[in-house]
Amino acid sequence: MSLTLETTAVVDKVLAGGRVDAQEALHLLEQAPLEELSLAATAVRNRHNDPRKVSFIIDRNVNYTDLCNVYCTFCAFYHKPGDKRGYTLTKEQLRQKAEETKALGGTGFLLQGGVNPDLPWEYYLDLVHYLKHDLGIWVHGFSPVEIQMMAKLSGQTLRKTIADLRDAGLGSIPGGGAEVLVERVRKKIAPLKGGPDKWLEVMEAAHEEGLKTTATMMYGITETLAERIEHFMAIRDQQDRSLARGNGGMYSAFAAWPFQSGHTVWEGKLPKPTDVEYLRTIAVARIAMDNVPHVQSSWVTMGRKTGQMALAYGCDDMGSLMLEENVVSAAGTCYSVNKGEMIRMIRDAGFDAWQRDNIYGVVDPS
Repeated sequence: MSLTLETTAVVDKVLAGGRVDAQEALHLLEQAPLEELSLAATAVRNRHNDPRKVSFIIDRNVNYTDLCNVYCTFCAFYHKPGDKRGYTLTKEQLRQKAEETKALGGTGFLLQGGVNPDLPWEYYLDLVHYLKHDLGIWVHGFSPVEIQMMAKLSGQTLRKTIADLRDAGLGSIPGGGAEVLVERVRKKIAPLKGGPDKWLEVMEAAHEEGLKTTATMMYGITETLAERIEHFMAIRDQQDRSLARGNGGMYSAFAAWPFQSGHTVWEGKLPKPTDVEYLRTIAVARIAMDNVPHVQSSWVTMGRKTGQMALAYGCDDMGSLMLEENVVSAAGTCYSVNKGEMIRMIRDAGFDAWQRDNIYGVVDPS
């Protein structure tokens, strides 16, 4: 791609500290050369973070149940309620996972499951309390669709449901299940999940309660490039409101990854994701969402080399070692490393590594 006057003007605006609008972000995604995207995304990254450092976390993706009645077309992980192949973890299984995690220097669980209609509201409060207070594990837990279900079970508002979870021990909320925050796309790929307003409603309530959350995007599942930008702008606008409250509730980080179609009804029907497309998408995400402090590299789906390259396209965090991962791996793609390998991966990319917790507190400055 050649450098045009329009691209130069938009990049210069970013370098000067300006905020791009949706049309400018789309122009960058469609037309800007990779070198210019790297330059602009790195500038935004460095306004929020030490240019020399890259973080990572040791935690565990724990899917407490795989029984789900939402039936997303892109998911290769779930079993329908009543299917004998499905599971719900016992406390003993959770204890073993917690002990293994802590023995490896881990600090928390990224806790998500299917939307299991057979579990009562009290189950979730007990689960969170057990993990936090009995096992000493930080709970970065529950996607918005799960919390919507819990609010129905509890007969309470979203804010009260989230407050009860927080009081039981919930530390932060992951951004799973966002997919693409566009009505057309969500209706096509997961009609029972609700539109983007349902996902955003949970995050708004969480931020009002002072909780930190993350935001995500799974792209490459029929959306247009303009719809990717629509997703970024929805996150940015909500973050502006959250930061204005000043109560600590906010998006702490953003992550994006390409849809893995293996073992789903979409297999063979969509173009395979490319490394260049990923780098372009994550760079424009970093530029557009200029009020989100951290952007994670999705090396788990893209592999180590592309994960390292993403550090030159706006990412300041390498995410988790992936002590356990079930959802992406069910679709056939998942990479993992140990702590030493993670530190080497970051250092080989030219940065100093530091270990964080789920809300970007320092665990080990390395």
